[in-house]
Amino acid sequence: MEKLQAVLSQIKPLDRKVMAETQKRLDSLTKPPGSLGVLEELTCQVAGITGQVRPPLPKKTCILMAGDHGVVAEGVSAFPQEVTTQMVLNFLRGGAAMNVLSRHVGSELIIVDVGVAADLPDLPGLLKRKVAYGTANMAAGPAMTRGEAVAALEVGIEVVQDCIARGTGLVGLGEMGIGNTTPSTAIIATYSGKPVAQVIGRGTGIDDERLKQKIRTVEKALAVNQPDPANPLDVLSKVGGLEVAALAGVVLGAAAGGIPVITDGFISTAAALIATELCPTVKEYLICSHLSAEPGHGTMLEYIGLKPLLHLDMRLGEGTGAALAMGLVEASLKILTEMATFAEAAIAGALPRSRK
Repeated sequence: MEKLQAVLSQIKPLDRKVMAETQKRLDSLTKPPGSLGVLEELTCQVAGITGQVRPPLPKKTCILMAGDHGVVAEGVSAFPQEVTTQMVLNFLRGGAAMNVLSRHVGSELIIVDVGVAADLPDLPGLLKRKVAYGTANMAAGPAMTRGEAVAALEVGIEVVQDCIARGTGLVGLGEMGIGNTTPSTAIIATYSGKPVAQVIGRGTGIDDERLKQKIRTVEKALAVNQPDPANPLDVLSKVGGLEVAALAGVVLGAAAGGIPVITDGFISTAAALIATELCPTVKEYLICSHLSAEPGHGTMLEYIGLKPLLHLDMRLGEGTGAALAMGLVEASLKILTEMATFAEAAIAGALPRSRK
């Protein structure tokens, strides 16, 4: 808990003076002011986070947290729990979509076992930080103890702090855990107050009958646990997941370290939501990669106050959207550093506004 409290105390608001200087530079470039829209907003945000008027291209790292969920015993997923272990091994072999997209954008990919319900072999690229062998069944009681939730948060903090120490300047969030859209639904239902049926989705592609069971399961979990939205640790421990907690820790640790964080889809945004509840200033450090096809994701983004960069009807998770968005962040920074100003290009600037 001490590590968590220390990190929370280190998170500061963005540097508005630096952001103003960066905007001034953007306005001097050979284009109409504001004509690059969200790219300009991204540039200013990264400048404010890093405290640099012209931030350099950052080293990119995607952190993928893996954990299992006891709630799969309720029949909420189209895949069995052992797929989590099998997919982790696939990531380590380089064969998953996230591996492909990480390579595509030149990002390091770190795989962390924070709560897989099996013992994984010692393999290159795997960080073993297991807090527990999956969560308990949240439909029957709390998913985790408060201590486990804090421990998982601190795993995320430690992993991202190590990345920052090795030069990482931009972090993307990824996850793997069969059944993890169920706790994510419980989290947004808790905070939004909307009926479960309005924020739930098909996750791994479940059929209508399994969807009905998933709705009943989340409703039961909320009734049994009564998570308190005023207490994010209570929500996290009662209806969260180990990988969700660890990703929330990544968000907090990255913000404390002064680097931007790119969210992925439904599960990683649930983690970001918990992080912003623990420290509202964290929102300023978040970049939302895309709008997931999961119905509850849009509600999450509205609740936090984030705008997605991409609309691709993706719902895979793993960090795939975050990886794709890294290219947009880099593009925004290249605009700032590689475009010529009007003066440098000997081009006349905009005429003064006409007076009526």
